[in-house]
Formats: sequence, C-alpha cells, structure tokens
Amino acid sequence: MTQTVRIPADVEREDTVLANLTAHQLLVLTTTGALLYGFWSLTRNLLPLSAFLLLTLPVSGTALLLALGSRDGMSLDRFALAALRQRLAPHRLISTPEGAPLPPRWLLDRATDEAGRPARLGAGPSATPLRLPAQAVSETGVVDLGSDGVAAVAVCGTINFALRTPTEQESLVGAFGRYLHSLIAPVQILVRAERLDLSTQIHELRKHATALPHPALERSAREHAHYVEQLGRDADLLRRQVLLILREPVRSASGSERLGGSSPLGAIFLRRARRGASAVETGARRAAEARLLRRLSEAAELLGLIGITVTSLDAGQSTAVLAAACNPDCLVPPSSSLAGANEVITGANGAENSGAEGDTAVPLSPMQGIEQHEAP
Repeated sequence: MTQTVRIPADVEREDTVLANLTAHQLLVLTTTGALLYGFWSLTRNLLPLSAFLLLTLPVSGTALLLALGSRDGMSLDRFALAALRQRLAPHRLISTPEGAPLPPRWLLDRATDEAGRPARLGAGPSATPLRLPAQAVSETGVVDLGSDGVAAVAVCGTINFALRTPTEQESLVGAFGRYLHSLIAPVQILVRAERLDLSTQIHELRKHATALPHPALERSAREHAHYVEQLGRDADLLRRQVLLILREPVRSASGSERLGGSSPLGAIFLRRARRGASAVETGARRAAEARLLRRLSEAAELLGLIGITVTSLDAGQSTAVLAAACNPDCLVPPSSSLAGANEVITGANGAENSGAEGDTAVPLSPMQGIEQHEAP
C-alpha cells in the first residue's frame, strides 16, 4: 500500500537540537559563554559585576548576532567568514596553466604607477594563476574535474506542467520520481537565464522577405522583423536553459603514493608506485566516463517517456557552457566556433593569411614576444 508523504520546502534547513537552536548555534553560544565565564572567574576580585557586564556587552551582543542572525539563508558568522576569505583572496586571476612569469627587467624599469612614478616590483597587487575545478574536456564532452571525478553536461527540454490535467500531472510526477529513485550518484539540475540575441532571426526575416509569394506577406515579415528589433532595444530579452549535470567519482589507488622514502631503494619503489597509480587512474577515469555515458543514456530514456528530451553536449558545447558560467555577462556569447586561448587567429574564416598549404601556425605566448625585444 502506497502512502503520500509531504516533504517540506526547506529540506536544507539544519535540525534543531535544543530550544529551537541548531548544533552550530549552540556551539557558538556555548563557546562564547565559556570564554566570558573564564574571564569573569579571573577578574571577579578586581572588577564588580556591573563593570564586567558593561565590558562584555559588545562581545556577547556580537556573539548573539552572529549565532542567531542570518542573511540569504546563511548564518552571519559563516557569512562574515566567507566575506573575510574573499577579501584576503587574490583579486587578479589570469589563466596561465604554466604559472604567472615575471616580466623582463627592461619592462619593469619603464613601468610606472597611476601617479607617473616608477613602479616597484611587488608594490601593487600581483596576478595569481586561476585554478578552475574543470581541468579538461574530452572529445565526448566529459569534463575532467581532477580529484573530484568527471562530469557530463546535457541540455534538457521542458514541458508545460500547469496546462496538464490532474491525472497527467500525477503521471508526470510519478515518472520523474522513478528517475529520482534510480539515481545512484550525484545529479544537478541547473536552470540558467542568459541573454537572448535575435539578430540572426531578424537578418533571416529580412533576407527571405523578398522571396515570399505575396506583397502582404513580405510587408508582414518586415514589420515583424522591425517589431522584434524594437523589442530587443526596449527590453532585456532572456531565455532559460535547463542543464542536467551528472557526476561520477574516479576510484584510484592513491595510498601507493606514500610508499618509499628518502633512500635510493625507497625512491625506486616510489617511482614504480607512481607509474602504477597513473595507469590505474587512467583506467579508472575511462571507466568513470563509460559509467557517465551509460547514466546519461538512462536519463534520456526515462525522461523521454514524459516528453523531456535530453541531449548530451559535445566538447565544444560543454566548453561554451563552462565559459558562459565563468563569465555570464559577456557581450560576446560563448560558442564552440570561437577560437581557444592557445589558438592563433589568422583570418575571419580561419583560412586567410595562413601561409602556404600545409604550414602549421605555432602559437606564441605574450612573454615570448616580449623576451625577443629584451635589451642585451
């Protein structure tokens, strides 16, 4: 016999332990109270109780505010700690997998600050290499997360739930529940809102308007193109994209890294262990990718029964999604046809100014270009 169980909306809310307080709140208040009691035990022969309460009032008030207050569903102590961590973290991050090299001496001698004075090395904020969780994207679109495993991204279609009858809604919920019950690994459903660019549709409308069989149809097409163009200027057009992200851990023997020592014999064992661990990790990563693709096909089959299409992304599309997530307000929409960071742009279509047939363009890093002009 089946029974309907209602799940509260605030499923991520922490459980209360005592007096409607969570364990985290009790820890903060208990620690503050113990410290204040210890301070009072040391100074009770020197300070009267009224003076002690007056001195400790800011500390106790701050502890109560941090423990009981919250912002955006996060306690104020965690919010303050996150703000402090963000403040102390480097703010200038550059994408350099090989590290951030120092500029040559001749360039440092000519560098000046905002006031026009000679800049000193290390006086201002320095750039720090950007370390992203995603390390690489395979040809099948699987994202390598390093020690966190691998992930696959797929685009999901949508259905109108409100326009369905109660019976159809129950069947949709039941089918979606069967998919949730089949999960054996982490799954993320991400709903993104991004800017909608209608310039291509407007261009196609005006281009094919002259080919319409009747002048009234041509006039209507041009008016519709003008309306869409005016709509894009007067409002911020957005479109929603539903992404299904599947993750799979990579199981490898990392304990062999601790074998060996400082002796020559230990170094030999360490090198052999690293080679074995590398081979095991490569095989485990391939097995994880195979499990991801199988789970993706299962999701497409189960969700396809209720009219939701699941389309896996290839390497270029997955890279574009990651680029859009890192820079969501970019004026140029990410695309798989855009040049990568290590590619040389030789022309508008990739064929101009490319030299003789068969030549290969070798990318030149900015630091290599600077070092060529370094004074002897």
